[in-house]
Amino acid sequence: MARNLILAFETSCDETSVAVIEDGNQILSNVVATQIKSHQRFGGVVPEVASRHHIEQITICVKEALAEAQVTYSDLTAVAVTYGPGLVGALLIGVTAAKTIAWAHNLPLIPVNHIAGHIYAARFVQPVEFPAMALVVSGGHTELVYMPTENQFEIIGETRDDAAGEAYDKIGRVLGINYPAGKTVDEWAHEGQDTFNFPRAMDKEDNFDFSFSGLKSAFINTVHHADQIGETLNSKDLAASFQAAVVDVLADKTVKALQQYPVKELILAGGVAANRGIRSRLQQELKAFSTTELVLAPLALCGDNAAMIGAVGEVLYRHNVFADASLNANPGLEFEWAADSEG
Repeated sequence: MARNLILAFETSCDETSVAVIEDGNQILSNVVATQIKSHQRFGGVVPEVASRHHIEQITICVKEALAEAQVTYSDLTAVAVTYGPGLVGALLIGVTAAKTIAWAHNLPLIPVNHIAGHIYAARFVQPVEFPAMALVVSGGHTELVYMPTENQFEIIGETRDDAAGEAYDKIGRVLGINYPAGKTVDEWAHEGQDTFNFPRAMDKEDNFDFSFSGLKSAFINTVHHADQIGETLNSKDLAASFQAAVVDVLADKTVKALQQYPVKELILAGGVAANRGIRSRLQQELKAFSTTELVLAPLALCGDNAAMIGAVGEVLYRHNVFADASLNANPGLEFEWAADSEG
């Protein structure tokens, strides 16, 4: 039986990544060139800087990925690429590189949704069983995605303002933590106590949507007020209080969704899925759902990477989802809302 080898590209934000994936679940190579140091001095990702880095790194990453996988272009089955959502300039670098290689080597081109990539990172743990639910938590996205079948994604809830990861970075700046702040806030949270009782926005509302803007503002106002009156607050208690509020809302909304949408698997995916607080809370909550298994994306694949794009690419290849040379970056790409897909 012929090997299914997909060359995958991911350049939606500030990681240039190229991978070679076999059969959708084996990583032969997964090269990631990070830009964190370049963006740290700005306290966040600068789109123009990100695009320039992608241009510098993309051909180097391709060469490394092929060499590490010990394959050549003639061994490949297809090329898969993230075409959205993300930063338009960054996406264009990956899309252009993928289209060029696909055209030059007469290979099928597969267009991949970045969020689907985060979800299908779970394939490197075990096969995804349907129906499934995914809680995607990252710097730019917080959403609950219901998957009735293999290639169907329906949003049932999402953030109405800041994504959870974005809120972590913003409060991290106030705490004096370098970008990206999530890992350090998580570490501090485990050393502090929830003494500030920050708001759990939308927690009791009868929907699956999230809101973290009010929590972020409450945190910043608390710190600024203390500064003005010369009071010193415990940074670790602040981190613990912030994280407790985030975890409570994420867990409560997810449990509510699972009660309404019985599924075989709940997948926790995205950059913030590496957070120990969220992981342990969901592990606790899932004990009440005997027929639903919690699948945690591998820690190394929670951030942006091309391996996860290759995992989706293999699914789309089997479903004959291909693009031609007109494929363009789509920075605002979204899944359908569940109500839209039903009607």
